[in-house]
Amino acid sequence: MKKFAVLLCMALLFAGFELGVAQSRRVPEGTSGKSNQRPATQPTPTPNPQNTADSDPNQSVHPEAVDEGEVIRVDTQLVTIPVKVADRKNRFFGGLKKEDFRVFEDDIEQEIALFSNEEQPFTVALVLDMSYSTKFKIGEIQSAAIAFISQLRPQDQLMVISFDEEVHMLCEATNDRQRIYRAIKSTKIATGTSLYDAVDLTMNERLRRITGRKAIVLFTDGVDTTSRLAHDMSNLRDAMELDALIYPIRYDTYADVQAMNNGGTMTKIDLPGGIGGTVSTGRGNPGGIPPSTSGPVPGAPDPANLPRQGPSNQRGTSIEDYRMAEQYLSNLAAYTGGRIYLADSMGNLNDAFARIASELREFYSLGYYPKEEATPGKKKKIKVKVSQTGLVVRSRDSYVVGKKPKKK
Repeated sequence: MKKFAVLLCMALLFAGFELGVAQSRRVPEGTSGKSNQRPATQPTPTPNPQNTADSDPNQSVHPEAVDEGEVIRVDTQLVTIPVKVADRKNRFFGGLKKEDFRVFEDDIEQEIALFSNEEQPFTVALVLDMSYSTKFKIGEIQSAAIAFISQLRPQDQLMVISFDEEVHMLCEATNDRQRIYRAIKSTKIATGTSLYDAVDLTMNERLRRITGRKAIVLFTDGVDTTSRLAHDMSNLRDAMELDALIYPIRYDTYADVQAMNNGGTMTKIDLPGGIGGTVSTGRGNPGGIPPSTSGPVPGAPDPANLPRQGPSNQRGTSIEDYRMAEQYLSNLAAYTGGRIYLADSMGNLNDAFARIASELREFYSLGYYPKEEATPGKKKKIKVKVSQTGLVVRSRDSYVVGKKPKKK
């Protein structure tokens, strides 16, 4: 009996000990101990507008108070300027750095945000007039264009565009020389001259979407006869918004066209490629009849041997048309910082292409975000200066503020 009582006492003592241990392992509510339940969070109070950074410029807004779904958009557009620097003997001056330049817009100095030197590659759009009024043979144009491409650097990209009554995109921007050569060799002489449409497509549908240094080399006499989507003033306005150089290579066909107008008639000839057709003395006439010239167009007869016909009042044949053409091409070059070249023979055509290829290797590019927001369409003055003395800076002197990109 005594033995049973002892065992009972020991059992009671052991049970009390286990109860104490279990209680000591419990985590009181509200402590920092681990738990399977997440602690309740208090709702964030709505900020008082009077306590935000809008009222105190020195006070920052806590990150938790910013709506993560809010997108901040920057509408300021980067203005880029091609710049050439030469010494007093008109030799290119290389090796300049970002800190050597200063840029002013409307006499307000701007902070240069982008800088690239002469070693950066170019994207060049080669735009070729393939109308019947051209002064050169198709083979001569192709050879001169291929020689031009060969003088550019391997990393430079080229696109090839030709135009007659229609605009032909022959090759998108690439540095694959074989593709470029094939595109140039595929060009064909045809009727009509949609110069303004070709320039419009090149600027707005191709070069605007390309970043970096870029230029247009435009081979034409400057007279348009068949454009439907653009005109000279729209081209010039867009050129002032475009951050690209434009180099027109102009040849004069006025005397040839006048000779045809005063002594030509309709005659049956074989057109290039063995296709029969009819030639008249007009230029780019609405009927689609290819005009003859006194220049060496393949398959075209000598105008002096054509039967006589009365003068033509076709669009693109008057002295006023040619004066407008010359002014149009001069303005394209002047507005963009490029240069116009004249080509009346194969010798100076090749020389013009060679000089342009050389110039494209001699440009810096500067970019800045204007300090003052301007109204789209407003003209802004630009002035670029260098720190070294005795140097001449050539760049565009103005630009037109483009439209803001649409918010997506």
